[in-house]
Amino acid sequence: MINMVRCTPDKELARVRSKFVDKASKELINQLLDDILEDKILNDGEKDSILEENSSRADKARCFIDTVKKKGNKASRKMITYLQSRDPTLYNELGLSCGPPEPPEPPMEKKWSTTLIPTTDSFKNEKLNNRNVYPVSASSSRNRVALLITNIKFTNEKFSRRGAEKDEANMEKLLTSLGYEVVKHTNLTGKAIDDSMINFSKHPKLKETDSVMVVIMSHGKLGAVLGINHDEKCDDEFPINNIYKHLGSEKCPALLNKPKIIIIQACRGDEGGSVLVSDAANSALVCDDVKQPSPSPSAGDENLEDDALRCVHKEKDFISLLSSTPETVSYRHPEYGSLLIQYVAEVLNTCAHEDDIEELFRKVMQRFEDFSVQSKRQMPTKDRCTLTRRFYFCPGL
Repeated sequence: MINMVRCTPDKELARVRSKFVDKASKELINQLLDDILEDKILNDGEKDSILEENSSRADKARCFIDTVKKKGNKASRKMITYLQSRDPTLYNELGLSCGPPEPPEPPMEKKWSTTLIPTTDSFKNEKLNNRNVYPVSASSSRNRVALLITNIKFTNEKFSRRGAEKDEANMEKLLTSLGYEVVKHTNLTGKAIDDSMINFSKHPKLKETDSVMVVIMSHGKLGAVLGINHDEKCDDEFPINNIYKHLGSEKCPALLNKPKIIIIQACRGDEGGSVLVSDAANSALVCDDVKQPSPSPSAGDENLEDDALRCVHKEKDFISLLSSTPETVSYRHPEYGSLLIQYVAEVLNTCAHEDDIEELFRKVMQRFEDFSVQSKRQMPTKDRCTLTRRFYFCPGL
């Protein structure tokens, strides 16, 4: 058996060039030129040149097929397909074939925006009238406020975080673009971080805002962010759990039912991210605390309080993005800053106009799927998410 190997489309045109020049009518040439022009394989100048600079029909046909052939297989395949449609008789007479199907083009790599893309009016109207979306208005967005804490220089200089200045600048730019007034602190001890959280929980804008963001960037370990005095001999820590205490329903009623978005760039241990890590098995689902109110108290209970009081969830409407999984490190470039902050800025600039916060965080995590420098791995983690609705930033509201 003889294996028949089909020529590529450009070689097919070269093979039938002489017959096409002899056989193609003036009307067919004009039709094919229009088809190829509409497909943007030729431009207006090239079409005019073929028609105006060649006086005879044969010269037009010769110039046309040569021009298309030089543009490669994709252009040649298009011309053969159009010829089959316009003049099947000539197509069969020439013995043409389109050859094997063209392989699909690889998906284009997403281009990340360096500036915030605004939301369209139609998108705002659709989402903000949805009961499953946290309310956002022009008034509430003008009262947005964010806390930005960056530890760069440590008392022990060997712990100083080169590149963190870039993180601070990137986050301040992003938060401001999203409409947040930025309360910024740099180089704080663990206690000072805690004090700044308490002061932030009393910010006068919280009553009118639709959301808050808290971004803390420092060294860290599991469950804590490190203050600038931390070293081998001194534990200077801020417990991450304090964020939820200070901004929770009991300590900060102004943020009741409002999204509280937390981003923490800090290591959560000293192991590499390629190590398999399992979360603790402890569950907070059931609470047998004796201080909890009895379910369904009777109407005759002597200790019932005033009806104006109401029981609310202790912790609700939070979502957090931590830079790595438990026990593992996160990475920072000494010139460009932390990978997490770079990706957060790119994803929110590009997608915040149409995605809610959970989808945005998922896309940030997705950026790390293919991240690999030698044996280094890092995977951010969504943590303690208690959002009951979708939250959209609606930039440009």
